[in-house]
Amino acid sequence: MSFTPPDPHRTRPDLQGTFGMAATTHWLATASAQSVLERGGNAFDAATAAAFVLHVVEPHLNGPGGDMTGVLATSDGATKVLSGQGPAPAGATVAHYRDTEGLDLVPGSGALAAAVPGAVDAWLLLLRDHGTWPLRDVLAYAVGHARDGHPVLGAVVTTIERVAGLFSQHWPTSSARWLPDGRVPRAGEIVTNPDYAVVLDRLADAADGAPDREAGVDAARTAWREIVGPAVEAFVATPHRHADGRDHAGVLTADDVGRFRAGYEAPATVGFRGHTVVKTGAWGQGPVLLQALRILDGFDGSDSDRLDPSTERGAHTVLEVLKLALADRDTWYGDADVPLEHLLSEGYAAERRALVGERASHEVRPGVVPGRAAPSLPPLRTAAAAASGISGAGAASSQGAGEPTVRTNGSTRGDTCHLDVVDRWGNMISATPSGGWLQSSPTVPELGFCLGTRLQMTWLDETSPSRLVPGARPRTTLSPTLVLDTDGAPVLACGTPGGDQQDQWQVPFLLRVLVGGYTPQQAIDAPTLHTTSMVDSFWPRTWTPGGAVVESRLGPDVLAGLAARGHVLTEAGPWSLGRISAVTRDPATGLLGAAANSRGTQGYAAGR
Repeated sequence: MSFTPPDPHRTRPDLQGTFGMAATTHWLATASAQSVLERGGNAFDAATAAAFVLHVVEPHLNGPGGDMTGVLATSDGATKVLSGQGPAPAGATVAHYRDTEGLDLVPGSGALAAAVPGAVDAWLLLLRDHGTWPLRDVLAYAVGHARDGHPVLGAVVTTIERVAGLFSQHWPTSSARWLPDGRVPRAGEIVTNPDYAVVLDRLADAADGAPDREAGVDAARTAWREIVGPAVEAFVATPHRHADGRDHAGVLTADDVGRFRAGYEAPATVGFRGHTVVKTGAWGQGPVLLQALRILDGFDGSDSDRLDPSTERGAHTVLEVLKLALADRDTWYGDADVPLEHLLSEGYAAERRALVGERASHEVRPGVVPGRAAPSLPPLRTAAAAASGISGAGAASSQGAGEPTVRTNGSTRGDTCHLDVVDRWGNMISATPSGGWLQSSPTVPELGFCLGTRLQMTWLDETSPSRLVPGARPRTTLSPTLVLDTDGAPVLACGTPGGDQQDQWQVPFLLRVLVGGYTPQQAIDAPTLHTTSMVDSFWPRTWTPGGAVVESRLGPDVLAGLAARGHVLTEAGPWSLGRISAVTRDPATGLLGAAANSRGTQGYAAGR
């Protein structure tokens, strides 16, 4: 199939080697992962070390109080999902949030939005079962950056500036943490997090006292629960400002933290052009990518130009297919009984493919599942309606007692990190840590970090499969990817930050690599796009009918053609969308590769 030729200029090289490769959203995490590989660690040792570094150096994008999901393949051929998505606390009921707290949406910031922290236990579980290093050695990189300091990112500074008023007026512990001298740090200034360094030291101490490495990691997991649970319960009991502009107490308890255990699951998969694509189940949004690829796979022959995202027709097709997959996400997905086998079937894909016309759809069009009554769609609110306090079909929002729904002192919405690692033995992992952003909720002072806000992705609607349910995971947007060859060997790991856009940005990347013959770096550098014509997973849960966000490098002809087809375009600049990274492995030769994104000026790949 003939694709638009890639730009001959690459922002980064396609790295190649045979020893080991790492790519993450921050150069210090990449350097830490590669250091572990160079010292004899495997991909899982390296990924865990990098993840704890990301907690320290990208605190606006993830933290220890957040979550993660991973997909991994071991050198013996096993492929599995690592779930570090914590559930809703026992006290997080629809009745409490609606009747007691007077909410119609879970707020976008504050402890009421906090799921049980899941990331740390998941990384420790991975290290115990698939790593080789002692915990103290793995944590040393993060401890060093937390205790001795690291140059703070400009993006962190911008985030602190945006919420400085919230910190100084309502969140004094966050003010003490990020505005210690009454000022925002300067970009590049050395900052530390001694409280978190102490927490990590206590985990390492617990591990050192155990009889062997695996028992040591389990001892650290127990110590984590004993350290974090009581501190969090005591702290969130005091009401504090939430995104709705009111003060609420949280419901997370030490018992909630103590009960949580990360775990492994079988992945969801589909075949695509001679490969198998591996994702999380439908408690995450990973099957959106699988549904989209299944639909796109049916375009061939005279429809072959539909798969090239650099053309008008290809970009249009990708947008329309994503709308269909996302409509099913918003209707059917959740930590519940999801009819995923039907949603991923070839027959269902054919039905959905027939809906892709030549004009942009401005509707939400979920599919029909035989024998299943479709849950009601979530309320559809445009950004203008949300800002004016209008909810659903014109009803006044109870959020804010009828007053306009606003984000207090700037947006508290954060983003995400990503990492990919492959080693010389054939182990490979793609993982997406997120949540626990510095702007999520007030800093718990003795811990040095705050809680996440993943519960904002649940609905206060008893009929929804992604409703708020104690003990159930919120439907996360975190969506790492593995690609296997025809023999089931891993050949590619990739992913990106970006919330609802994570799978959307990965679709053009995979089309260009798996169909168009681009190298990973060429595909990362190519211009991309996404739709906003679906319900946003983040508070205040708005949508833009027919919305399409595009990089201007797609070219004036493509953009004019998309507008003529009815897409409501937002030009986001030439280099603005997606922060995909990737690693690769050729099972026949052992040749490894890595690629990283220049967008955001943080991501880097390394290897040899």
